[in-house]
Amino acid sequence: MLPVKRIEIIANYVELGKILQGLEKTGIEGCTVIRDVAGTSTRDDGKHDLAMTMLDNVYIIAFCQPEKIAIASEVIRNILNKYGGSCFISDAMELRTTKCVS
Repeated sequence: MLPVKRIEIIANYVELGKILQGLEKTGIEGCTVIRDVAGTSTRDDGKHDLAMTMLDNVYIIAFCQPEKIAIASEVIRNILNKYGGSCFISDAMELRTTKCVS
């Protein structure tokens, strides 16, 4: 198993292209995008109408090597500060598999 950083981003669908470009710019090429997500905010921002936002949000999950997280988090922070959204970074372990030889 290899240590990696997990990056989870929840943002408006309109900003998806900017976020993916930002991740790619930092060397993070692979990610998963789940569209049409809904939830409630822990911030007191007054946005509690799930019916209005349900189809507007995306959930992006990506993994990177620990040494890339400093630059990646700065790029992501700049995008989210300008356009909104949330980002969570945590430790994870990548399980590498090998072919079974019989």
